Amino acid sequence: MKRHPMFGLFLALAGGLAITPDTLFMRWSHMGGFQMQAWRGLLTGATLIGAWCLFPHATRREDLRALLSSEGLMIVFCQFISASVFTLGIAQAPVAVVLFGLASVPVFSAIFSYLLIREETHWSTWASIVAVMTGIGIAVFDTAPGSHSVMGSPVLGAWAGLGVAMALALNFISIRRNPKVSILLSSGSGASLAGAAALIVIGPAAMLQGHIWAIAVTGLLILPVSFFSLGSATRYTMTTNVSLFMLVETVLGPFWVWAGTGERPTDAMIAGGGLVVSSLALYLWYAGRRQTRKYTEAIGQQS
Repeated sequence: MKRHPMFGLFLALAGGLAITPDTLFMRWSHMGGFQMQAWRGLLTGATLIGAWCLFPHATRREDLRALLSSEGLMIVFCQFISASVFTLGIAQAPVAVVLFGLASVPVFSAIFSYLLIREETHWSTWASIVAVMTGIGIAVFDTAPGSHSVMGSPVLGAWAGLGVAMALALNFISIRRNPKVSILLSSGSGASLAGAAALIVIGPAAMLQGHIWAIAVTGLLILPVSFFSLGSATRYTMTTNVSLFMLVETVLGPFWVWAGTGERPTDAMIAGGGLVVSSLALYLWYAGRRQTRKYTEAIGQQS
């Protein structure tokens, strides 16, 4: 049955909202970067692959063959890179710079979509990208004295954020190019590899430090739900649309931390967050009207 054109947009929105409390639970865990990567990767991988194992045997055989395709291996690789590089960037560079680099996901999605699958990007999407990135720039680059503690290398942070953005964009496009690739299996495999690599670095003994329950919430619930929702959304709407809704986490994440730890966002974060949320709401409304009109016209032509 053909899905309504708004289905993909709302699925992407659900995935973007699901990941917003991730930062709060990471703070509550009181763990180091590699330790969080190990727990998050292994738990997320186990959850996604466990869900995939519930499928019939015939479907699983087809999924394993699709996993070895170029798109399947690319999804695994991109999932591994994004999980690893993001953790290292946050640990070694200013968070604000990493997040601003990560905010370029829609730009890379639009560029890669045109180069790899010849998918044109509507002018309204480009306008939303500009508005959203402006809002995020306001939120994370507050230059008021004492607003941010500068630590680590800004250059490394910028490269880390851009690297994660490119990996996520390629991940979404690979999922869209080959509908036969199982999102559960491919994303779960990439997450498991990232977790295993971090475990090798820190060793099993370090895994018991911190609050395991908090990181377990991210690995067992937040990340699996958001990854599956965002990945599935790419099969019903353009990858640029999906990447736009990912940016909700960049702005709403600090507000979750404020509610859970008392760390109040700066005025710039509040202003930038308001611009991002209002821009996405306006885009969702406009895109819904435009796609519903096309859907209605197509139904009318068939009748």
